[in-house]
Amino acid sequence: MSTALNRLSDRKLRSLLGVATEKLTKISDGGGLMVRITKNGTITWLFKYRLGGRETEATLATLGRYPDLTLSKARELRDQCRRWLAEGRDPQRMLKLDRETTLKPVTVKDSLEYWLSEYVDGNLVNATRYRERFNNHVYPYLGEMALADCDTHHWLICLGRIKKKAPSVAGMILQMSQQAFKFCRVRRYSVCHCLDGLTMQDIGVKVNRRKRILSRKELTDFLVALKDDFFLPYYHNIFYLLIVFGARTVEMRLSKCSEWDLDAKMWVVPEAHSKTREKIFRPIPDKLLPMIETMKNENHKSGLILGEFKENTAVSSTGGRVWERLGHSESWTLHDLRRTFSTGMSDLGIPPHIVELLLGHSLPGIMAVYNRSQYLPEKLDALNKWVERLDVLAGKHENVVILKAGEK
Repeated sequence: MSTALNRLSDRKLRSLLGVATEKLTKISDGGGLMVRITKNGTITWLFKYRLGGRETEATLATLGRYPDLTLSKARELRDQCRRWLAEGRDPQRMLKLDRETTLKPVTVKDSLEYWLSEYVDGNLVNATRYRERFNNHVYPYLGEMALADCDTHHWLICLGRIKKKAPSVAGMILQMSQQAFKFCRVRRYSVCHCLDGLTMQDIGVKVNRRKRILSRKELTDFLVALKDDFFLPYYHNIFYLLIVFGARTVEMRLSKCSEWDLDAKMWVVPEAHSKTREKIFRPIPDKLLPMIETMKNENHKSGLILGEFKENTAVSSTGGRVWERLGHSESWTLHDLRRTFSTGMSDLGIPPHIVELLLGHSLPGIMAVYNRSQYLPEKLDALNKWVERLDVLAGKHENVVILKAGEK
């Protein structure tokens, strides 16, 4: 039997299309592909195959009608069907799945939500912030687009729109989306390569590696404001605890009273609140024990050490305006307190690995594998020295000007 492929031609098919005949006929193009021509000249593409050996009954899978399904496209489908057969898959079933996918394709939102639900939830502490960014900046413009139809050009327009108001957010969304699409690709959920290789510079966002730490005067102003109850109770407590412990804002916002063990003099940040997904052990400095005891007693009903839950946006926004209220000439953020904490610890002669552990960082290289010590005595000594240093700065407040709310 001849195994020649591509026997048909467009010229031949056009000559048969719509021509009435006395009987139904079939003409092979080779490789299992054929056309069925009805008496009234309707031409339909079929793929003939057997799942078993020659003794099994042949199956005819309908591919589509000519000329809607062109000769070249029909041959592409034939080749795909043959690949499925080689992989042990039923072409008819796979064609049905493909049609369902085409009729209801995976959207940009579907893919991003898959990443959020399957990876971010339960693994990252910033899940709520991630969703907010997608909801506000991506879904209204690209969310309902089929992932296959959304190319680099669409993303550049979307990211450009974000960059005009919030350049840092545009960069974050680019990185988050790249992570999401890679996750979906590895999980065989969906495939998108349109963001591969794009950098923040490509979308016009300057990479700003902040090196900001508070100067001695700025830190003194901040501590005096805390000492003089310049802030509302919630913000007074979170600001002070952030500078004392060098903690991340999320660790404080989510901190429960149960994390603070006054008998053991220990604050243990659980894995669920830690960016590295490992517990963080921070001894409570001796001078802070009365403050923590009071906070636990006052806030035991809410279960949160700060007494209530506030979203990251609210805390970051309030913290981002403190420099103005204190009359500082250069802006600083709450995250800069961590860098100030790290630098201040180093100036006190605290070993780098102790500082890194207090910050909640993983130890580098082989130390992270074999050195599981928490260095609790060393941490306590470091924090006691740091609190003493902060007290000294807060006591020296000559010529400090604290502006009232609304003044600049």
